[in-house]
Amino acid sequence: MDELLGALRHAILTQDEKGALEGTRSLLESGESPRVVLESGLAEAMLELGRRWKCGEAFLPEVVVAADIFARCSELVEPALLESQEARAPSFRLVLATVKGDLHDLGKNIVGAMAKTVGFDVHDLGKNVPVDQIVDAARELSPCIVGLSALLTTTMPQQKNAVAALEDAGLRSEVKVIVGGAPVTQEWADEIGADGYAPDAASAAELALSLID
Repeated sequence: MDELLGALRHAILTQDEKGALEGTRSLLESGESPRVVLESGLAEAMLELGRRWKCGEAFLPEVVVAADIFARCSELVEPALLESQEARAPSFRLVLATVKGDLHDLGKNIVGAMAKTVGFDVHDLGKNVPVDQIVDAARELSPCIVGLSALLTTTMPQQKNAVAALEDAGLRSEVKVIVGGAPVTQEWADEIGADGYAPDAASAAELALSLID
C-alpha cells in the first residue's frame, strides 16, 4: 500500500492526471481506507506542492493543474468515505469560504477535504465570497463552525468584517469562527475575535474538532 500511496503522491506532484485517477481507484479497490487515500496520498501531495510553491520550487500553473487533479480524485474518494462513516449530526456542519477579493482556494479545498474525513458536513461557498453571503449561510445552514481563508494581506480585513457582521446579525454566539491563510497569524485571529487559527490545512480539521468537543 505504501508503494501505491507513493505513486499517487508522485502523480499529483507531477500533474499526471491519468496516473492520479488510476492510483486513487487502485487504492480504493485494494481495500485501502478512503481516509488514508485522502490524507496520506492526495492531501499530503498538495501540501508538499504548496510548500514548494512558497519556496519558489514550483510554479503557480503547476499548482493550479494539480489542484484540479486533486479535486477530481477527491470526487472518487468521497462516496467511499461517506459510506465508511456513521451518519453525521447537524452539529458537525462546517461552512468554508475564501473571503471577497481573494481568488485563491487551494488551502481551503484541502481543509474541506480533510474535514470530511473526520466527520464534518462541509458546505464550501467558494472563493471571492462577500460578507453578506457568509452571514446568510451561517443563518440558513446553522453550522457549528465557519472557516474563513485569506491568502493576501489586502483581503485579511474581510475576515474581520465577517466576524463583525456575524456579531451584528446576532449569530456570533451560535457559531465558532476559524481563520487561516498564508499571511494570517494567531495574533490576527485574537485581534479580530476569531475562535481559532490554523497555520496550515493539515491542522485545520483538528482545530475544528477541538472547538466542538
